[in-house]
Amino acid sequence: MLWILLTAAAAPLQVARNALQRGLVGDAGPWGATLVRFLFGLPFSLAMFAAIAVFTRGASPTVSAGYFAAAGVGGLAQMAATAALLVAMRRSGFAVATALQQSSLPFAALLGLAMGDALSGAAWAGVALATAGLGVLTWPRRGAGEGALAGALLGLASGFAFAIALNAYRRAGVLLEPEHPIYAALATVCLVQAFQTVLLAGLLAAFRPSALVAVLAAWRQSLGAGFCGSAASACWFAALALAPAAPVRAVGVIEMPIAAAAGRRLFKERLTFLQIAAGAVTAAGVVLAALG
Repeated sequence: MLWILLTAAAAPLQVARNALQRGLVGDAGPWGATLVRFLFGLPFSLAMFAAIAVFTRGASPTVSAGYFAAAGVGGLAQMAATAALLVAMRRSGFAVATALQQSSLPFAALLGLAMGDALSGAAWAGVALATAGLGVLTWPRRGAGEGALAGALLGLASGFAFAIALNAYRRAGVLLEPEHPIYAALATVCLVQAFQTVLLAGLLAAFRPSALVAVLAAWRQSLGAGFCGSAASACWFAALALAPAAPVRAVGVIEMPIAAAAGRRLFKERLTFLQIAAGAVTAAGVVLAALG
């Protein structure tokens, strides 16, 4: 199934983007680091859309108020989710925050149900199992300070916001051009990233210009984050145009072991046995949700 391959490709790209963005939080702040993925990703997204548009025959996009509303809601939710995730990474660790972000799975399943996406009983069992694993990951360890608890809550908030974005983007792609999902996905990526770039850059210029200067000064690192973010978004959006948000998010759990390895190698982080076990339970739950 094409959507599984697209999601599998998106996961390592997303981990790479998060790692590059995490290094920018100190100077640019969470909102400046959030801007990086949109500002420096937009040129790559436009290039990918131009290539797809050349080879797409018979595409007839239908632009409506509902499409713009869905894309706008998704864009705002994605901005909030990214900022929350970056702060959570600094407080709870790169790997743990990435695991907590998987809370978008149960949230996406519930929101998708409200939008008419049906899941099987096995898929719901997987959602419940993953939620239990996330609960263990979120539970503060003995002696953990308020910063760790705040990081866990921010990780869950990030997952909830990402769930909103996933379902909104799925809705937008279906409304734009259901017969050509890859074309619709990349067109929506470009629209959303342009909106996010203008809005966030304008807010930073008005209220925190130093963060904007820091983003521009780190353009070499930002280009890498922008490319990875653009490629990941293209894969996510295309997968969402082909399948409901919950199964897509479930397959995306493969980013957890990749993030754990990246956190250990890049940021010298170590996971406890309980965190590893909870991560394994979460992974089992999301696999069940995907196969169900």
